[in-house]
Amino acid sequence: MSNTSTNDTATAEFHHYTDDDMPMMLQLCEKLRKFVDVFGRFGSWFIMPLVLITIFDLGLRKTGEFQLFLVENVSGIFGSTLLQELEWHSHTVLFTLVLGYGYIWNTHVRVDLVRENLAFSKKLWCEWVGLTFFFIPYLCILLYFATIYAYDSFMIGEISSSMVGLTHRWIIKSFLVAGIFVAIVAGLSVWLQITYAMFGPKNVRFPMMTVEWPEQEGGMVEGKERLDYSKTEDVLKKRAAEVKARVEAEKLAKNK
Repeated sequence: MSNTSTNDTATAEFHHYTDDDMPMMLQLCEKLRKFVDVFGRFGSWFIMPLVLITIFDLGLRKTGEFQLFLVENVSGIFGSTLLQELEWHSHTVLFTLVLGYGYIWNTHVRVDLVRENLAFSKKLWCEWVGLTFFFIPYLCILLYFATIYAYDSFMIGEISSSMVGLTHRWIIKSFLVAGIFVAIVAGLSVWLQITYAMFGPKNVRFPMMTVEWPEQEGGMVEGKERLDYSKTEDVLKKRAAEVKARVEAEKLAKNK
């Protein structure tokens, strides 16, 4: 029997949860995941201002006198220092808001020399211990100090250390607080899922975020489905066949 048919038979023995019969624990996990997903997708858009401002700033600096003209006659926003701080701030928003997003989609950096060679149950334990004793506690401590950091900045009216830099420094520091909070929510979502997989019924299946089910091992790479070239349709061959069929159809039409 082929591996494909074996996997299909093994998969058929499990009950796959739908949205209607999913237990409360997994429903909560899914709601938390969607919350993180919204913030992550919003934060990812900040790659656009980051790239555009960087290109604009670089272009202005190469023009020299033209930048001075814009600063003196149009607006101080065209100053190189201010543009550079906008770049840093865009990068901060992008980085902080996608921390949790990267985790729920399993696209964050892992060093899997040990974990990838473990059995499924040991992978679950590894993820559960990491979340329970390291990931979530550490981020909670970080959130506490980041909140104080942003609050103090607001209370003293902190501005840039540069005389021509941005004001209201507390805004960008608040994004750090938001990003850490979203990462904690992502950790809780995965923790709920891993806990259910470890201690819940063994004959059920549902989409996992950071660990693959035993029958699906090797099917994903960094959160993305692995492409099997032996089963993938040859696009060039398909297009060649379509062109050949169209040419033959045109010839038959002319002959008629």
